Parts: sequence; structure tokens; C-alpha cells
Amino acid sequence: MRTFTAIIQKEEDMYVAKCPETGTVSQGRTIEEAVANLKEATELYLEEFPLKVEARPVMTTFEVTEVAA
Repeated sequence: MRTFTAIIQKEEDMYVAKCPETGTVSQGRTIEEAVANLKEATELYLEEFPLKVEARPVMTTFEVTEVAA
């Protein structure tokens, strides 16, 4: 069992979920559905392309100065 990261964004009426460790992406009408679909997509991906590296990405935030329009 491995733990992966899900980054979720709202796009119009759907949630898009992305896994940075594998590059897999999926979507759903709810966050739970998007994550469940991402889990399935990632499992299918890993059947074909097993990961060899155990490194996890580092997630942080940063600020950008807004430019007036």
C-alpha cells in the first residue's frame, strides 16, 4: 500500500484531481468522486508503469504581487 497526493481544482461544474507523483488526472462532480476516479486511474497506470522511486514531492505555497490592470 502506498500513499499518493491529490491536488484538486474546481473547474466550472466539475472537480479535477491530479496526482503529481504519477501525472494521472481524473475528474468528478464531487471532490469524493474526483478522488475515487483518480485512485482508479492511478491504479491502472501503475499496472502498466510501476514506480521505482519512493520520493514524495514537497508541497508549499508562495505569494506573487498582483499587477493592476
